[in-house]
Amino acid sequence: MESIHNVKQKFRIVGNDYALHRALEKAVQVAPTDISVLVLGESGVGKEFIPKIIHQFSCRKHHSYIAVNCGAIPEGTIDSELFGHEKGSFTGATNMRKGYFEGADGGTIFLDEVGELPLTTQVRLLRVLESGEFIKVGSSQIQKTNIRIVAATNLNMIESIQKGKFREDLFYRLNTVQINVPPLRFRKNDIRLLFKKFSNDFAEKYYMPPIKLTEEAFKYLENYPWPGNIRQLKNLTEQVSVVEKEREISIEKLKEYLPDNIPSLSFSSSNNEQFFHDFSNERDFLYKILFDMRKNFNNLKNLTFQLIKNKNNTNNNFLEENQQLMEKVFGNMINTSKNSVKSIVEDSIFRLEHSSNPSKNPSTNEDFDYEEIEEDSTNKNELNTFSLQKREIEFIQKTLKKNNGKRRKTARELGISERTLYRKIKQYGL
Repeated sequence: MESIHNVKQKFRIVGNDYALHRALEKAVQVAPTDISVLVLGESGVGKEFIPKIIHQFSCRKHHSYIAVNCGAIPEGTIDSELFGHEKGSFTGATNMRKGYFEGADGGTIFLDEVGELPLTTQVRLLRVLESGEFIKVGSSQIQKTNIRIVAATNLNMIESIQKGKFREDLFYRLNTVQINVPPLRFRKNDIRLLFKKFSNDFAEKYYMPPIKLTEEAFKYLENYPWPGNIRQLKNLTEQVSVVEKEREISIEKLKEYLPDNIPSLSFSSSNNEQFFHDFSNERDFLYKILFDMRKNFNNLKNLTFQLIKNKNNTNNNFLEENQQLMEKVFGNMINTSKNSVKSIVEDSIFRLEHSSNPSKNPSTNEDFDYEEIEEDSTNKNELNTFSLQKREIEFIQKTLKKNNGKRRKTARELGISERTLYRKIKQYGL
């Protein structure tokens, strides 16, 4: 699969935002297939790049690519534009005309602002998606087309369906794969990169030095809500480049073009506002879990080092002093009794010893993979005099005897899988 870096270079896409990279990854991934794609995003975010990427990396790249702005074509002529018409089918139809679906046969057609299509046209489009068939305006002959459809909209499609402005069956046909393009206000780290790119582009176009912003002006730029997204940023950069004589722009001068007392903006038309909000919350939640796991693992390492350092520390006093810490590490896995706490900690030592000393364990397919622990020379000397392998054998024997040789119950108590327990029994000849 083509790398994201190469895709960005080829289509001159600027930005390192995760959601942007995810959108590009999905576009490249679905490109070799023929499934329909629906691109969602606010006006001005650059949705038009996605269908171009899909077409370029598909097997249809040597055939036609046609982009149609459905919102710019009058309702009375859109059927003729898309599907063609016969001579004399309506006033002004002096000649037979091929539509986009016929002209792009074998290629890709991009339906921009697909949410603006009239209901009658939606019925025709649904038939093309289902069977590849269409009928020209004023004709009764069914024609076939082999077309890949990529659609885009900045409308809230669920609201349009509820209001009866868009067919639900057509929505699900188009929405086989959904690609969300993030708005600029969610890509704050990319604003600086985009501004510099546009500044250099217009400097080259108008034969003048590129404009630069002070650090304060950049901060203001990054915190602006950008209702017009990338298109608005590009237009602003061009305007400032042409109008201003000074090449360094201060925050005061920038505010003349971007006033901070803008009216309250409604982004209800955004179909992916909630998506990116939920994504951000979910990502933060996952980070929190990972950090908690790392903290618990470090606590476990500290406990294990203390136990290894002094084997006499496995007495009840040590367990009582560290009871709270061990309960925090093991959570519901731990039993409040001292014997259970001791068993879990000892079991952790055994797993840690085998992951850190692979020579003692001939198996290369363990269920647990712990990070190798750094040891100073004192710890190494003490470990040499302390046979953990012998204690593991004794502990497994003791637990097997306690459970009358029942392996499933023994494995559950040891905190390992039955397969691992069976391998250890065979390894040690128990």
